[in-house]
Amino acid sequence: MRIAYFVWEYPPRLVGGLGTYAAEITKKFDQMGHRLVVFTMNDGEKLPRKEELNNITVHRPLLADATPVLPTFVDDEIKRWGDGLKFFSDVLTYNFLSANKFANEVARKEEFDIVVCHDWLSAIAGVIAKKNTGKPLVFHVHSTEHGRSGGGGSQTIRNLEFSTASYADRIITVSSAMRDELHRLYFPADRIRVCWNGVDEKKYDMSRFSKQQIDEFRAKAGIKEGEKPILFTGRLTWVKGMNTLINAMPEILRECPEARLVVLGRGEMADELKVLARQLNIADKVMMIDRWVDEEERIILYASSYMVCAPSRYEPFGIVSLEGMSMGKPVLVGRGGLREAVVEGETGFYCEPDDAHDVAVKALKILKDPDLAGRLGKNGRDRVLKHFTWDKIARDTLDIYQNVIDKKG
Repeated sequence: MRIAYFVWEYPPRLVGGLGTYAAEITKKFDQMGHRLVVFTMNDGEKLPRKEELNNITVHRPLLADATPVLPTFVDDEIKRWGDGLKFFSDVLTYNFLSANKFANEVARKEEFDIVVCHDWLSAIAGVIAKKNTGKPLVFHVHSTEHGRSGGGGSQTIRNLEFSTASYADRIITVSSAMRDELHRLYFPADRIRVCWNGVDEKKYDMSRFSKQQIDEFRAKAGIKEGEKPILFTGRLTWVKGMNTLINAMPEILRECPEARLVVLGRGEMADELKVLARQLNIADKVMMIDRWVDEEERIILYASSYMVCAPSRYEPFGIVSLEGMSMGKPVLVGRGGLREAVVEGETGFYCEPDDAHDVAVKALKILKDPDLAGRLGKNGRDRVLKHFTWDKIARDTLDIYQNVIDKKG
């Protein structure tokens, strides 16, 4: 299969979960013998404009700043983005340059079977590529503007998501919860398919680390002997529910003084969360890691934790739960797609992201019962190996692509 792949973030430029997804699944496509041409954003001018990686060719166009002319023709809502206007300019320029290079150069030298784009950030390129080559388009929806913003957000982006979905031959989303959301937003239901995210079960494997390695890392990180770290990793934003988790900590600590909250992430709520921890007199029990860490350090943070908590108010899928389960850790999760990976009472528990008492009660079930924690962790690892390896996710995704190419259901 020959795939034109438009995705806004791609290694080594990683911004969030989409970049990790694209990196892992295209690597599997490559290993399975499929040919890909990836069009992605550059990082200023730091990265190669063209790079060959086995069966993958990566194009990263250099972007010129179009902000002076944008207010002439964009919607008033976009004009109010302020500093975000430069971001919108860069996204537009990336899309137009990528689509034109593909349609007018790459696709004239090499035949392709399918065009793939991800979220609104590469939707314009996907639509242009389909229009100018006649190849079928698959639109991956990892989240929506409606969901990310709690029901509001940019109407321009919402319109772009909807129009791309209407133009695409197939829509792939990451969970049944997201499929239900797309139904509520009137996306064409007959074109929507669900394909979960995955995790590298060999990389995220507790057996890679000895007890000595973990003890040394914990000591270096400032985690005391006997403490039970609760790990949160993700953006520090309202939808992730971190304020509720911090509000739950006093109750957790009353019954389990050895608990310790370890927070890995950055975001607009970082200062607010630090103030909240001080107001609750638990600042010494909340460790906030706000520097960039590489994947290997993230993995040993999982290995060093007692449990993983992701009390999200909105989560299309939630790769954090998979990473925790793959590491054999019990998980406590909020709403959305997180609940599809986690089986209640078998691999972890569900919590209400706006109810600190509920978060505390569920966390204490795990913290106060090491046998239960061990059983949940083992079941989680087994579930990952059965349902969530990248090999399986890649095969399932390719089956959908092939059905589109063959014009099947």
